Amino acid sequence: MAASGGETKAKTFLAMHRQGPGFIMPNAWDSGSALILAAAGFKAIGTTSAGIAFSLGKQDYQVSDAAFGVARDEMFARMREIAEASPLPVNGDLEAGFGDSPEAVAETITMAIEAGLAGGNIEDKKPLEPVLYDETLAVERIAAARTAIARRNSAFVLTARTDIFQRGTPDALDLAVARANRFIEAGADCVFLPGVADIATMKILVREIAGPINIVAGLTSNEGNAFDMIEAGIRRISLGGSIARSTLGFIRQCARELHEHGTFDFAAGQMPQPELNALFAAARKR
Repeated sequence: MAASGGETKAKTFLAMHRQGPGFIMPNAWDSGSALILAAAGFKAIGTTSAGIAFSLGKQDYQVSDAAFGVARDEMFARMREIAEASPLPVNGDLEAGFGDSPEAVAETITMAIEAGLAGGNIEDKKPLEPVLYDETLAVERIAAARTAIARRNSAFVLTARTDIFQRGTPDALDLAVARANRFIEAGADCVFLPGVADIATMKILVREIAGPINIVAGLTSNEGNAFDMIEAGIRRISLGGSIARSTLGFIRQCARELHEHGTFDFAAGQMPQPELNALFAAARKR
């Protein structure tokens, strides 16, 4: 059974992709981070496979061994918690669909709908290899995901991610546009193109791709502004694992200060316990 309100949130999320303006979708890795992000005033949040993996002491994306990564059931347990805790639509980081075949992707999408997620990303990069799926197979995987959504009569937002820009090839722009448009023809509601950071390229993508575009900010640099990206026509700005990695970086900073100096200056910026208690209690009462 889907988490409470999942389909209503999916319909809201789908409308956000079909109508302007663009929006910022920060990424959470547990219920607490989800509630803090929701309280900040955003209209939707995403999950981050990186944040979830790192919170479990495991690898993400460039996983050197499958045993070091997060298994599908483990990832879904955390994503379900986030979807149930969040008052907002939640987009799930479904990685490469947890299987190469279209059938495996369809099964993962069905699990995502049942978990109460409002949408999810499917990548076109093989999990343990630095290569993309053959374009025909990549399109078939998206088509299978769309069929699974239709069978559930769901408004679940399907995002097709291509990692072409991550490869840094000279023809990346043309290849990305071609693959993105094929994904949209196969049933994707949105396309996600990590690795794009400059506004000029974003404007070309908006002009050449026949559907909403997701850009990830903070992936390789802290430069840029989400509002400028939205003005350029980008529909959705996500943060991937940036907030989670920043949080872990702060933990390391705290540890070094305490170990090397014995001081607690880091504590000056903490959220007050009464504020956190009130936020989490209000969420439990929904």
